[in-house]
Amino acid sequence: MEKLATAMAESIVHHYGPAEFLSRLTDPFWFQAFGTVMGMDWHSSGITTSVMGALKRGLNPRAHELGIYVCGGRGKQSRKTPGELTQISERTGLDSAALVRASRLTAKVDNNAVGDGFQIYLHTFVLTSTGEWAVIQQGLNDDTGLARRYHWHSPTVRDFTCEPHTAIEGRNEGTILNLTDRRAKPAQEAILTIASDRPETTVRELQRLVMPRHHEVRMRDVDLKRLGAVLAVSYERQLRDFASLLLLENLGPRTLQTLALVAEVVHGAPSRFSDPARFSFALGGKDRHPFPVPLKTYDESLAVLRRSLDAAKLGRTEKMDGFKRLDRLVRAVEQRCEPQADFERVMEHENALSPSLGGRSVFDDRKEGRSAGDSQLSLFS
Repeated sequence: MEKLATAMAESIVHHYGPAEFLSRLTDPFWFQAFGTVMGMDWHSSGITTSVMGALKRGLNPRAHELGIYVCGGRGKQSRKTPGELTQISERTGLDSAALVRASRLTAKVDNNAVGDGFQIYLHTFVLTSTGEWAVIQQGLNDDTGLARRYHWHSPTVRDFTCEPHTAIEGRNEGTILNLTDRRAKPAQEAILTIASDRPETTVRELQRLVMPRHHEVRMRDVDLKRLGAVLAVSYERQLRDFASLLLLENLGPRTLQTLALVAEVVHGAPSRFSDPARFSFALGGKDRHPFPVPLKTYDESLAVLRRSLDAAKLGRTEKMDGFKRLDRLVRAVEQRCEPQADFERVMEHENALSPSLGGRSVFDDRKEGRSAGDSQLSLFS
């Protein structure tokens, strides 16, 4: 996961720059899709810890090259954020006091000013070499066991105490005390003067991603037309050959399926991520939903992506551009052919194929399974 997260992040920085990568991180739907395509449980709040941990391990050793630094983390790691920001500022000439203040304010606002019953346990501060920053942090409600993720992006923060978030990901639990709502300005002023009023206000409508409690991927969780386009490009002989040519690789259908979804995460428009569960059909999920992680496909897909990045460093961008063209091809098939994936048949196919691809989950030891081959199946209704 660390290697794939790093490679995808590097691809985005290569094409669009560090600022765009931060913008993507603060979109909750893209963030969930990003974690899902890496093989994390599609519905899980654990995506936050896994994604940010993988990015910190993968990006920080190359921060000078990519211009992105990841600070903080879960629990004790979150408390190291001020020191990490100070060290980075000493090397880059950024204003450490302003960055440390931003880090502390975002944590205090989400822990205290937003009285929603969630206590922050993860705080990550992502910084570019130009001083732009994003904060991803997550809180836990001990009573319900639910988590809530908060997204911040410095270009959109005009006032830390007035509607500063780009998004909040979590279940709507009704009226809460939200002192960052602009309608709460009188309450803020009253608190500053007499520290006695506790007016309750409703949280403003934010872009909100609510993940279901069920673990399995269900038909209603997936846009079958979009999934159908990916499968058509992967399994229809003529389209598959053309897609493979775009990447200058002789690729099998299962690897193309993964790379098409990876390409969408790297190049897709924000509207493409309304169904994060669809991206679990890239590399499955470590909890076996919708199917075990196919390790052979994981390794081959990562190798293709890494070869394209290495070639781009040498000035050969044809493979990197191939991913962009692959994304365009899938969208063209979706619009012109309107394929509908046969959900049950796809699930049956993936689980039958799993043993031959080294399918693994956190629930099983390595088991040898009979090969199901990589044969063509009817995956469309």
